Amino acid sequence: MDRKNLNDMLWFLAVAEEKSFTKAAAKLGTSQSTLSHTIKHLEARLGLRLLTRTTRSVSPTEAGERLRRALAPRIHDIECDVDALMEIRDKPSGTVRISLSDHAMEWIVWPKLKPVIASYPDIHLELNIDNGFRNIVEERFDAGVRLGESVDKDMIAVRISPDWRLVAVASPGYLKSHPAPQTPQDLVQHICINHRQSRSGGLYAWEFEKDGRQLRVRVEGQLTFNSSLAMVDAVLSGMGVGYIPESLVETQVASGQLVRLLDEWSPKFSGYHLYYPSRRQASPAFTVIANALRNLGTA
Repeated sequence: MDRKNLNDMLWFLAVAEEKSFTKAAAKLGTSQSTLSHTIKHLEARLGLRLLTRTTRSVSPTEAGERLRRALAPRIHDIECDVDALMEIRDKPSGTVRISLSDHAMEWIVWPKLKPVIASYPDIHLELNIDNGFRNIVEERFDAGVRLGESVDKDMIAVRISPDWRLVAVASPGYLKSHPAPQTPQDLVQHICINHRQSRSGGLYAWEFEKDGRQLRVRVEGQLTFNSSLAMVDAVLSGMGVGYIPESLVETQVASGQLVRLLDEWSPKFSGYHLYYPSRRQASPAFTVIANALRNLGTA
């Protein structure tokens, strides 16, 4: 393959990832018409339609998606190798992209990385909040943060937090008109705040455990969120019972704004892990970020 064909494929990859000729052209520093002309010629040479174009959107065809999946990880590997060359510089630099949940960011990641970023002005950090699961290789993230039990076997995983748990909480105002549940099954009589799981699209069944007995309770209520932080605000407003990471409500429980329920039924989950591909050659910037997160604790 000559260099022109390779360059055309890189331009196709930009359009497929941005899903927009306008955004891809701006990213590549070329005109929209030149980019469109290049993609048409690439499709003609391959004898395949790679993109479906409408007046409002651009999306890969089946052939285009297969080509995108083939190109993206290879380009990512090249970018990682180039980043590794930055070791010859005096200071680590470059961009580090991490996919993580809102709880992991609020509790562990941002408190640890905030002082690091101040000390390394040449490192650019992108924290992408997503409570589901992302293909970090395909989507060109340097790493992800998830529970240890959720990390794929072919990834390097480094623990960055202690074990933690979800706790059921409600406001004193809510409990004035709704007697506190004595067992997890009592929650079906309560107004509860549901959590939508990003990966499956289903509602999270609240998990409880006591003396080796495990229970999963499907609750009902007026509100459903996919963000733990939004759930905290709704519970504080007296809108129902929430099942929320304990670290996000410790202050409110201590001050009396919230009441912890069914405390003895709340099991612990495996701590958060930073994970990344085993074949990845760490850049100096990524090494700085990973080392800052390795120290267990909350800050």
